[in-house]
Amino acid sequence: METKVAEERPRGLGRGLSALIGDDAPRGGANRAPRTVPTAFLRPNKFQPRKTFVEDDLSDLIASVKDKGILQPILVRPIAGDANSFEIVAGERRWRAAQAAKLHEVPVIVKELNDGQALEYAIIENVQRSDLNAIEEGLAYQELMDRFSYTQEQLAGAVGKSRPHVANTLRLLKLPESVRILVRDGKLTAGHARALIGDPDAEAKAIAIVEGGLNVRQAEEVAAKKKPKKPHSTPVEDPNIKELEQSLAAALGLKVQISDDPDKGGEVKIFYKTLEQLDDLILRLKQKW
Repeated sequence: METKVAEERPRGLGRGLSALIGDDAPRGGANRAPRTVPTAFLRPNKFQPRKTFVEDDLSDLIASVKDKGILQPILVRPIAGDANSFEIVAGERRWRAAQAAKLHEVPVIVKELNDGQALEYAIIENVQRSDLNAIEEGLAYQELMDRFSYTQEQLAGAVGKSRPHVANTLRLLKLPESVRILVRDGKLTAGHARALIGDPDAEAKAIAIVEGGLNVRQAEEVAAKKKPKKPHSTPVEDPNIKELEQSLAAALGLKVQISDDPDKGGEVKIFYKTLEQLDDLILRLKQKW
């Protein structure tokens, strides 16, 4: 029977594996001192948020393990009914590298955890320490929110990310599955994909971005090509104002609109699509103050 972790979350969550084995780590029946066990005794984590392990990404880790061994113990929990088996909670990449390096033994920290706690630790450790692709990261965030009632603010603190980063990563899950696959396979970056969120032609535009090798700015221009707005009467634009708009837009990397009324004054509008763009704009403005 699974314990409801949200009511009794172990201290140390959100600060990485070191918090689990440090002086302030929760006791909970854990053997806090590392011990060495045969590599073959370990089993993959059924809650592993990483779905894709690319061999090239492991090559550097494998080389390091061959040279120096496993420097960071692998967090495991006992498997009921089998004294010689342990399920990995955090550190599956290190275990895979140890197997590839033909290490017979690895250092582990054994900790008693129920399924809910194991899932929470596994997701947070992966997000903090590994290069999950943006879709895997978003799915991990969503699972933490669904299972443990995290708010975006609490989640950002737990995984050591900014709230805008968490929000924007979650937004990627709104993309069509075909576009998410392109992100998952590394053919489309998160920046490219964000420009397509909510676009009814997201799949076609994603393919055009990939085939054209476009950068994020170019991708945003492709995404902006939507159905033309209904015509309406507008005053003839002042070429000086238009030139000023273009100059300011080029400096900021954002769309700028300037309206000028000789009697009432004018206004400057700066358009952004993502919270990162807004944060960058505010930072640049502050630097000028």
